[in-house]
Amino acid sequence: MKIILLRDVQKVGRKYDVVNVADGFASNSLFPKGLAEVATPKALKRVEVAKATDLADQKVREDLLIKNLNDISGVTIEMTGKANDKGHLFAGIHKDALVPALKEQTRLDIDAAYIVLDKPIKEVGEHKIEVKVQDKSVKFTLNIVAA
Repeated sequence: MKIILLRDVQKVGRKYDVVNVADGFASNSLFPKGLAEVATPKALKRVEVAKATDLADQKVREDLLIKNLNDISGVTIEMTGKANDKGHLFAGIHKDALVPALKEQTRLDIDAAYIVLDKPIKEVGEHKIEVKVQDKSVKFTLNIVAA
């Protein structure tokens, strides 16, 4: 069955992709969860418009973020986490956890996709985190304190 994905679906595709999947998978899993719709000609036209709008919005957000990247450079963000006596955090700190801390302390709304983090941070102390937008990148310091 030919479908249009309305959200990113792991191992299937990204938002707005037109893919072929098994009929049962589409009708039993994707459609009830609102993750996809049938790829009719009318739906394809609507999705093309929505995709173009999203790309334009993303471009505007990236341009605004590039102008504000200097505000992030050299900033130190403080976070607390539960840790054992050796300084190992019980729960790693992911990109998604950095976004609210950055917004609270720098007043900049940065999407987690622009934060470069290879693996979750699991140690107390200072860590250099990179924010990369298009071809520009800056680094800020993340200071994790044991709670």
